[in-house]
Amino acid sequence: MHRCAGDRTADMAGMRTDGVGQTAHCRGVRRGRPATIAASAAAVFAGMLWLAPLPVPAGLALAQPVEVAPVAGAPYVSTPWPVVRAMLELARVGETDFVLDLGSGDGRVVIEAARSRGARGLGVEIDPDLVLSSNDEARQLGLSPRVAFERRDLFETDLSPATVVTLYLLPRLLMELQPRLARLRPGTRIVSHDFRLGDWKPDATVKVDVPDRAFGPPFSTVYLWVVPAYVQGTWEGSVADRGRSERFRVDLRQDYQALSGNLRVGARSGPLDRAAIAGDQVSFSARLDGPGGPVRHSFEGRSVAGELVGQWRVELAGRASDPVAGASLPAVRTADIIARRSDAPAVPGRRP
Repeated sequence: MHRCAGDRTADMAGMRTDGVGQTAHCRGVRRGRPATIAASAAAVFAGMLWLAPLPVPAGLALAQPVEVAPVAGAPYVSTPWPVVRAMLELARVGETDFVLDLGSGDGRVVIEAARSRGARGLGVEIDPDLVLSSNDEARQLGLSPRVAFERRDLFETDLSPATVVTLYLLPRLLMELQPRLARLRPGTRIVSHDFRLGDWKPDATVKVDVPDRAFGPPFSTVYLWVVPAYVQGTWEGSVADRGRSERFRVDLRQDYQALSGNLRVGARSGPLDRAAIAGDQVSFSARLDGPGGPVRHSFEGRSVAGELVGQWRVELAGRASDPVAGASLPAVRTADIIARRSDAPAVPGRRP
């Protein structure tokens, strides 16, 4: 959870999003009696409309009972169960995953990840009562060897152990977290309920029906991002072909998971017409004019310890002849290659 001393969220008027949320001014809530005043829910929804820098995405999670916190009366909004399950499904959480829930509320996301999918996890929460009740529930379900809940400032939490990060936070908090999230280990999945990570386009979006929602539209939106490796820069290598070695250079430009650039093979060059990155998986291709006609060069591989390692594929437009030997060449040729950076990687800006 965030700090209490009116630093990051002093303008949030004590509003709380949770289930997978965060508290303003360190106000929380206990699970138990449902609220008897609908005005609390209405005030939360109106407050979120005022706070969001862009129009609020459809669906504020108010499907669960809203109750007034014992501390200063801040409403608590839990994540609806259909949304919890959709978040875990979209991230493909499994037995090898470690789920880190930032603002874990009543612990339902981490507990469900362990109960139904065999994952391990940690919930970070500022409200001590919620931390106690979450750990108690985990013990009652026999899940305490796999999950834990701690009272902690989410901005001071080490995110590196996570393979999956779950979020239900206001946009301003997400914007503060975004640089740290984008620098997590490639392949880490980030799932957010209802709010996006600024200009970082999600890899997938799912609309979830929540017909029993107590307030607002009867649906929520869940967003998924897969952290990409940082591959922007110039990479060079060589590919062996028919006993000869040909040098290549690829200049990659990266905007999060979007890639573009230029490829040079020998004396021929051209723009990449296909380039993609998903976690540490990298691919690109370009159509270059060769002595015997157009040639498509493509790469499929991984970013590993500062190298691009994978398979290079050459496809001829037709069955061409070797300009040296005059022999007929196969239409498709492949070779294993390693490309290394020829420039010092820049400090990521819009990273990555």
